[in-house]
Amino acid sequence: MLDRVLRGVYSAISPAGAHARLATLIFHRVLVAPDPLLPGEPSAGEFEARMRWVQRHFNVIPLDQAVARFKSRTLPARSLAITFDDGYADNQQIAAPILRKLGLPATFFIATGYLDGGCMFNDSIIAALRHCKSRTLDLTDIGLGVHTLESPEQRRSAINRLLPAVKILDPEPRAHTAQRICQQAEVDAPADLMMTSSQVAALARDGFGIGGHTVNHPILARLDPDPAQREIQEGRQRLEDITGRPIRLFAYPNGRPTDDYTVRTAEQVRNLGFAAAFTTAQGVAGSDADLFQLPRFTPWDKGELKFGARMARNLLNANPSVAAS
Repeated sequence: MLDRVLRGVYSAISPAGAHARLATLIFHRVLVAPDPLLPGEPSAGEFEARMRWVQRHFNVIPLDQAVARFKSRTLPARSLAITFDDGYADNQQIAAPILRKLGLPATFFIATGYLDGGCMFNDSIIAALRHCKSRTLDLTDIGLGVHTLESPEQRRSAINRLLPAVKILDPEPRAHTAQRICQQAEVDAPADLMMTSSQVAALARDGFGIGGHTVNHPILARLDPDPAQREIQEGRQRLEDITGRPIRLFAYPNGRPTDDYTVRTAEQVRNLGFAAAFTTAQGVAGSDADLFQLPRFTPWDKGELKFGARMARNLLNANPSVAAS
């Protein structure tokens, strides 16, 4: 009964055709089991339950087809696409088998510089805080203060302080700072979190979509035009070499309008021949949305009723804020 009511609500907000709205979910990782240091990432069981719920309530469409049908105004009611960012190995090892079992399509946006043994700065920092054996971590020599690590909650709090401070740095100093944090904690950065090139190729062979996400996952708004374009182009070229297919979709790293990408960035992506690009602005794409600033959002609620209610509120938010000129 509740499923039928929700489908009716979603259909009324997002009908078929010219007034359809495209909802796009965004994920990063799917874990073997819940992790207190990664509270926002679903476990395999949680992800499968959520995907079964999505399947009951929405028409799930491959992202490339969703973009084409959005342009032609032929989307079905309750249209939804599923995406993943960054290129974690658990995308191929855990998420993809669940999606295959349920017959659900998805697109994986991959930062190519971390394939084959690389580690993103945030994961280096999380590993340092997770495995540091000292009760405090003194990072004053790199301007990041002293952090108490006596409980999981304190370790999580330290992670929450450090990640935003390091995230805003350019790629080279960002990686260097993460390395310094690992050294101070006497912890090695993990070398098995990201996909290998062969895993990316396997996803493509299995029919999943692959999209560009730059090489080094920089904040593109902070780069000059030439290095920003190189990041976008070289990331796409590497993925085309791996998959043997054209890469037509792109997702902005971090993805917040103006803060992480600009109108100039969107124009670069358009001029490079991509078909569409995706942000992390909450909301859905309404009929007059900019194809190069399409929103994505996933409710964080564990309970189905709250998840469903937040999905409804998100559907009402058509064409959220975009990057300023």
